[in-house]
Amino acid sequence: MYNHMSGHQLCKRVVKYILEGLVVAIASMVLPRQKVDLEAVVAIALVAAATFAILDMFSPEVGTASRAGAGLGIGRIGGSAMESIARQPESLGDIRANMIVAAALVEGAVFFAIVVCLLILFL
Repeated sequence: MYNHMSGHQLCKRVVKYILEGLVVAIASMVLPRQKVDLEAVVAIALVAAATFAILDMFSPEVGTASRAGAGLGIGRIGGSAMESIARQPESLGDIRANMIVAAALVEGAVFFAIVVCLLILFL
């Protein structure tokens, strides 16, 4: 059922999950322009890394789909916001605030889907 990994493969996966977790953590602190707290960044990064690792281990399709879905959704939001700012530069503040809220809702929906899938998987 489980494939045995070499030390090199294990190190690659650990680095991959930690980098993914750090990206999520830094984005969660920088996008809403909060003061970056190192402890919070580390905590969020570890939780995100553990979530990605668990998903890849038990249900790789869900992990891949959740990453792709979130990336596509947030990319569309960012692209539409840039287009809106180009058309109405005076509305920069309102558009940026709405873009951040929409991106947070997309991330929230993805994390909710991940939790539901994990519950289904383990219960």
